[in-house]
Formats: sequence, C-alpha cells, structure tokens
Amino acid sequence: MDTFRTSRRTVLTGLATVSAAAGLGIATAAAPAQAVSGTSIRPARDKRPTVVLVHGAFADASGWSGTVQRLQDDGYPVVAVANPLRALAGDAAYLAAVLASITGPIILVGHSYGGAVITNAATGNSNVKALVYIAAFAPDEGETASALSAGSALTDAVGGILVPISGGGTDVELSIRPEEFRKVFISEVGPATALEMAATQRPITLTALASPSGTPAWRSIPSWYAVSGADQAIPPASQRAMAKRAGSHTVEVAHASHAYFVTHPNVVVDLIRAAAHAAAG
Repeated sequence: MDTFRTSRRTVLTGLATVSAAAGLGIATAAAPAQAVSGTSIRPARDKRPTVVLVHGAFADASGWSGTVQRLQDDGYPVVAVANPLRALAGDAAYLAAVLASITGPIILVGHSYGGAVITNAATGNSNVKALVYIAAFAPDEGETASALSAGSALTDAVGGILVPISGGGTDVELSIRPEEFRKVFISEVGPATALEMAATQRPITLTALASPSGTPAWRSIPSWYAVSGADQAIPPASQRAMAKRAGSHTVEVAHASHAYFVTHPNVVVDLIRAAAHAAAG
C-alpha cells in the first residue's frame, strides 16, 4: 500500500509538471466589455499563473476546450481537472491534491457544482490567488448545492439510478433526461448537439449535491463571478446573491444558459484575464 501511495504521488507530480510545461489549457468565451476594457491586461508570459479549470455536474473537462485553446494561445499553463462528482468532501480533497502538485500562483475556476468544489479545495492554499465562478455555486459554511439551487427547473429534469459506492451501500446517481438537456443546461446549441452532449454527460450523486460545505475560500481569496441571466439550473437570483456575499467582481451575461461557457468561452477567458491581472498586482 505504501508503494502504491508513493507511486501515485510520483505520477500526480509528474503529470502536473508536464501540464505546466506543455501549457495544457482551457478555452473561454467572449467577455463583456467591462471585463476587457482598455489595453491588454495580460501579465508577462513568464509570470502567468497556472489556470485550473473544474467542471460541474452533467459535463466533463472537454467542455473547457474553447477556454483552454485561448488561454494556451496567451501562454497560460492550464490544467482541466476531471471532477469525480461523488461527494463534496472527497471531490474537494482530490482537487486539493492536484493544486498541491502545482508550483507557483494559481487561478482557480469552477462551473456549476465545480464552484462548490473550488470553494472548499482552495481554503488554506496560499498559491491560489483568485477564484473565478462561472454560473457556479459559491456556498457558505454548512450550505448545500441542493439548497442553493432551490426552485431550479433542473429538479424536474433529472432521473436517478441506484449505484454502489466504495465501502458498501448505495447512492443515487443523477443525470439530465436527454429530452430536457437542451432546455435546462445549454440552450445555445441545436437539438442534435444537445442530444450528443446528453449522451456523454457525467452524472453526479445525490450525496455530492446534499453535502454541506466547509469553510469557504472566498472569505480569504479574491473572487470573480459571471452570472448567467437565463440559467435554468441555478437560479440567476441565487447566483447574484452568492456573488454579492462573496464580494466578487461580477459580470452578467444576459440570455445565457447554464453551460454558456461551452459556447461562449471568451466570457470565461476575459474574466480569468481580469483575475490574473489583479493577482499580478
């Protein structure tokens, strides 16, 4: 077992080193004017932080592809994490291990449930210089994703199956029904694309959504927030309230669906650039 743990740490460190060197990245969508005003806000290439992207439920790391491409073109090192979506504490611990393997400053980005994960994983990590929430949960201590999304159309659009969990017992794994996917998750794409995305979605457990959050990193780390104005998964009012409570620099993308980061990566990229510029002082 000790040999396995040592090997795992070695692999994780090696992968993080390769990612930083190769600039493995994520793409973003067009940002509102206030996020990209004036001349370039990009820090010098040799001082750019590593951008770590964390997807949420019903998506995967490939959704960041447009963001990755743009960030890599800018010279940012990028890591798109595969979020386990099993339980908040475990998901946050996994992300914290990835962050610990990265040398230097980090801009940490989360979409949807990924926001709850970054809120927990970044606490106490001095290398994380900014948190960027993209239509994401930014919970306070004790809050759950389920409670913060109360009133969401997503509630009636998901189905569940019983799945075994490690150590014994079962959990309920939730997915969006294919016929509802475009309406509640990403209305900016056509029906055929939505059906393809529905077929490849990553389910999340009921435990993950019902897990209470720990001490929030946004209390000690500056944050940025992009509200999606037509979100059917996390009510826009809830997003605005979380952003205000966290003291986030906030922009709102009118008429945007929950997963607009897939179709409009420039919004994400511009917000990341603004956070990186501020972190650079």
